[in-house]
Amino acid sequence: MTKRDYYEVLGVSKNATQDEIKQAYRKLALKYHPDRNPDNKEAEDKFKEAAEAYEVLSTPEKKARYDQFGHTAGAANGNQGFGGFENMDDIFEHFGDIFGDLFGSPRQKKSRKTGPSPRRGHDLEREASLTLEEAFSGTKKEITYYHFVTCETCEGKGTQSGTSAETCGECRGTGQVHYRQGIFVYSQTCPTCSGQGFIIKNPCTTCQGQSRTQKYDTLSVTIPKGIFDGAELRVAGKGDAGVYGGKTGDLIITVRVMPHKTFKRVNDDIECTVALTYPQLVLGSQVEITTIDGEKETIKIPKGCPVGKRLVIKGLGFHKIRSKGRGDLVVTTTCHIPSTLSKEAETTLRAYSEQIGSSVEEGSSGVISGFFKRFLG
Repeated sequence: MTKRDYYEVLGVSKNATQDEIKQAYRKLALKYHPDRNPDNKEAEDKFKEAAEAYEVLSTPEKKARYDQFGHTAGAANGNQGFGGFENMDDIFEHFGDIFGDLFGSPRQKKSRKTGPSPRRGHDLEREASLTLEEAFSGTKKEITYYHFVTCETCEGKGTQSGTSAETCGECRGTGQVHYRQGIFVYSQTCPTCSGQGFIIKNPCTTCQGQSRTQKYDTLSVTIPKGIFDGAELRVAGKGDAGVYGGKTGDLIITVRVMPHKTFKRVNDDIECTVALTYPQLVLGSQVEITTIDGEKETIKIPKGCPVGKRLVIKGLGFHKIRSKGRGDLVVTTTCHIPSTLSKEAETTLRAYSEQIGSSVEEGSSGVISGFFKRFLG
């Protein structure tokens, strides 16, 4: 199903301030909050949709990526760049301060009556270094990293076979105990269950009741052609495994493109310089260069070409990620000045200097002859 534009979901413009975005979300959260719409699936879906939109647009980094790439920002291996919330508890935990403002106090969590509640695993971040050639043509990179995986022995339950977790009798599954001192009532983390709300009397011997173990893994990731420095690729389900059966987090790979000695990327264009002799600049010529993909390309130098002229070869730049086509190859001309000359070449150049010094238009001969005198002695 195609996702709606996040700005459309919240009913704000792309130029909206963070305060305007927050106010728009508060209004929708108040309208579709499950406490005001019990057993209303449509309201629940709109509530989740608004929360997902706000989670992205309220974060400057995510908002910038979304403005540039839309819902496919950071897409990798066919996975979407921005994920929604798995359940209502995730939303209330993530935006507890907002719901506290709306309803006077944070939403109270239900007591854990049958053991631990599943919790989503953490997203992990790694970097991948690429050459400019690899960014141009696309490549595959192997990412090695440690992450939590679901315990195979207990299948993520944390208990030995045939047993299960029990609700803590001290806090009755709330994770908090209360005591009175005079007219005041105090709350603190339950010392019996350490705030978890449950107790595992027979923990799994492999994971020690944690429901997951750590693993050193290797993942092959496809880097799309045209990728830019600083881009983020999100690989769904390759982060830390969830706790007690919760959803696995994602692996976020930040691309770092190393500088190139010859070529430079500017947006989708590739820029380089070509050193030409003075006769090539004056008389015009054709020169052959090697492009970033190793192909040969012949460039026509026009007569009277000045130093610093930018010659544009259409369609030889980077592949565009969000649309079809490619950028351009931009070649800037420079003049190669030899440090040594043969006697014959020096004699010819001196004769040429004398010739142009006497034949050019009045007012310019001093500049040109001065140029040659400076280099010829």
